[in-house]
Amino acid sequence: MAGHRIFGTPFAEVYPHYLAKVERKGHTKAELDTVIRWLTGFDEAALARHLADETTFEDFFAAAHVHPNAPLITGVICGVRIEELDDPLMRQIRYLDKLVDEVARGRPKTKVLRSA
Repeated sequence: MAGHRIFGTPFAEVYPHYLAKVERKGHTKAELDTVIRWLTGFDEAALARHLADETTFEDFFAAAHVHPNAPLITGVICGVRIEELDDPLMRQIRYLDKLVDEVARGRPKTKVLRSA
């Protein structure tokens, strides 16, 4: 069975939409990059390389070291509960979507990053 079309979409194609969303709400690229790096374990250089190389979401998350607190990211994205998603890759993509939403809404950084 083929995966969802987002799996083959380059992360670099979606990143500008994430950035526009947070900037439209008065937040910064630095805040966006912080949550992406927290979730994926990438440093600035690795994130920039994935953007430049137009890495697909599938390869982006395959290379990531997803944060151990990521399962604490719960809620509804696109009408679906994140914690009920069966596909691990789709769940990781939705984790990212949820983090971007929280940054855009101005949620405190300690809560967005699921600090213990």
